[in-house]
Amino acid sequence: MSFFSLGFISLLAFAVADLHNDPHYVGDRTTMVHLFEWKFNDIAKECEDFLGPMGYGGVQVSPINENLVIENRPWYERYQPLSYKIISRSGNEAEFKDMVKRCNKVGVRIYVDAVINHMSGNAQPAYGTGGTTAKPDELSYPGVPYTSKDFNPPCDIQNYNNATEVRDCELSGLHDLNQTKTNVRDKIIKYFNKVIDLGAAGFRIDAAKHMWPQDLKAIYKKIKNLSPKNGYPKNAQCYIYQEVIDLGGEGVSKFEYNDIASVIEFQYGIVLGNMFRGKDNLARLQNFDDENAWRLIPSKDALVMVDNHDNQRGHGAGGASILTHKDPKPYKMAVAFMLAHPYGHARVMSSFAFSDPSQGPPANSDGSIISPEIVNGECVNGWVCEHRWPQIQQMVKFRNLVNGEKLENWWSNGKNQIAFSRGGKGFVAFNVEGDLREKLQTGLPAGTYCDVITGDVVDGKCSGKSVQVVDDGTATVEILSSESEGVLALHNQAKL
Repeated sequence: MSFFSLGFISLLAFAVADLHNDPHYVGDRTTMVHLFEWKFNDIAKECEDFLGPMGYGGVQVSPINENLVIENRPWYERYQPLSYKIISRSGNEAEFKDMVKRCNKVGVRIYVDAVINHMSGNAQPAYGTGGTTAKPDELSYPGVPYTSKDFNPPCDIQNYNNATEVRDCELSGLHDLNQTKTNVRDKIIKYFNKVIDLGAAGFRIDAAKHMWPQDLKAIYKKIKNLSPKNGYPKNAQCYIYQEVIDLGGEGVSKFEYNDIASVIEFQYGIVLGNMFRGKDNLARLQNFDDENAWRLIPSKDALVMVDNHDNQRGHGAGGASILTHKDPKPYKMAVAFMLAHPYGHARVMSSFAFSDPSQGPPANSDGSIISPEIVNGECVNGWVCEHRWPQIQQMVKFRNLVNGEKLENWWSNGKNQIAFSRGGKGFVAFNVEGDLREKLQTGLPAGTYCDVITGDVVDGKCSGKSVQVVDDGTATVEILSSESEGVLALHNQAKL
């Protein structure tokens, strides 16, 4: 074979690898939010009232397919499918279609959390959110339909260094589908294509680590292109980001998956959790764009987060390193860093309050989810809504404004104070320990800027801190340890 042919094949392979890596955000939007357990009608309204106007690029919704109804309605029932019918606590197919249409209309894409590794665990009686019944102990799911022929032989995962066991045995007693089977693939592809037809932009693949990459690749190849009727480019393929928890030392590697679609980078939130808890040296983040130094997925392939619905409850990966809304100051700092730094595609978490890790969302006595109540811009009735916290929504805007700009003018005190600019459009500083008072290079044009963490431009004045940038681009930056916010952020649209 000629060198030219080899080169062409290499280019073709590179192009194929990138097909599912684009979230297809509208315009200069850069960030999605996971509205965990929200109803479709409430998501549609949030797209119109807040997410669209504030520049959010997308929403990840909880699994939309029919799931097993479990006593006391814990959140994890959503991850026990009984069928692929679109009917859940969030709403029905008509409400889903309406939500997608309304969100797309205001520039906000929808991504569906897809549970295709398994069906439910054993339960008697087993009935679903749409009234479907099943016999899980007999591996009978007539709502799909699946029979015992569609599953791997039952076994428990006992050794995570054994990749075959991880992929072919049951995760927490959930009956493991065999994705090598044509019938299983066809049912999954049919479900995905229906979701695409309804206007969604892509999928989070739950438990991707527990499926063989070659099987997933075969499924992904059969998913329809996104339709230009729904505002997508011609021949665009859906965005796919896969849940592969890999912190090293196990039989399954995340690097087996990022050549077929994007991967959720769990190491990222653990590193930031340790940094902003003061357990590690913040100055080490200077080389956070060096994927080899941190064993990170390449930036173009990575979806990044500070926390998610699993690890904020102690499940999944990270343990005590994970920051959540329950530690607001360091949490907001970590999210601000994620949104200021150019690595990966960012996802913001939006939670409901909980004391019991199994607790489901705010609900009425009949199990129906209570809509978030918003007072003065924030949620008040059991919903946390981190995406509405002023510091986080302002940093989403910051990320949009500096998109494509290089990380420059890095500064640190060698310990737990850092700062950097994004080209000449934005500047951030972080203080985990002590008082920060320094003259720093911001990279910004001269002028007076409002710190968007402590306020904004209101009637031509700063409602929070203001910072004077002089002709050489430097400014005196101050963040005291006594302040409620450990971050300062400036950008060109907050210049007086």
